[in-house]
Amino acid sequence: MPLQHGSKLYCQLLIDPNRYKLAESLASQEGKKVTAYLRELVYAGLALRSGEYKTAQEADEQAWRESVKRRVEGRMRSKQEGKVSETDA
Repeated sequence: MPLQHGSKLYCQLLIDPNRYKLAESLASQEGKKVTAYLRELVYAGLALRSGEYKTAQEADEQAWRESVKRRVEGRMRSKQEGKVSETDA
């Protein structure tokens, strides 16, 4: 069962050692971390095998935009609250 990690899901993947070394080598050639490289391979595989991939991708991108928007709004609110408390002092 995957664990929640922010707005993403965290899962473990067991890979045989020699194929992991191959993925590590290929990732290094592209200047990427092996986990990022493997994530891209999973997404590419899903895109090839499922007509629903585009819908899932768009929903994930929308969730990311909403997350960024909330973060920016929170920072702006914190700055405004900080200015108010400074003028009160």
